[in-house]
Amino acid sequence: MTLITSVRRPLTRRSVPARLSSLKEDEFEGYASLFGVADGGGDVVLPGAFATSLRRRPAEKIRMLYQHSASEPLGVWVDIKEDARGLKVRGRLVLDVVRAREVRALFAEGALNGLSIGFRTIRARKDPGTGHRLLSEIELWEISVVTFPLLAGSLVTAVGASYGS
Repeated sequence: MTLITSVRRPLTRRSVPARLSSLKEDEFEGYASLFGVADGGGDVVLPGAFATSLRRRPAEKIRMLYQHSASEPLGVWVDIKEDARGLKVRGRLVLDVVRAREVRALFAEGALNGLSIGFRTIRARKDPGTGHRLLSEIELWEISVVTFPLLAGSLVTAVGASYGS
């Protein structure tokens, strides 16, 4: 007689960006900042905070870095714009750079998916009710691919369809 027992394994959740055919193999997109959401440091970015900066400095002038390290550029930003949710970005990794190829592989496996902004505050005020700093104008310097974003929802949401294929 054979005894069959079922083994229950806990479900695991894997956060892997969607693979979109509309993005090229070396492209990805996501949100580098979200409006109205407090980050781990208590900052809240308000809608329109990036508008002046983006008029002065277009996407190709904003640096794409790895873990905020100026010595590790990864690629170029193709599009950076504010929408109703936050700062939506689309970037292209320079696959001649070893770290960029590593990042692409990590995106494909869901092992890396954070985004984080490097900026200078131009205008802000403190919310007396929450104590949060409300950022109404930001000078954007760089956007990094990071392991642990200070703003939990700042994530890569889609990668080129051929990632990891």
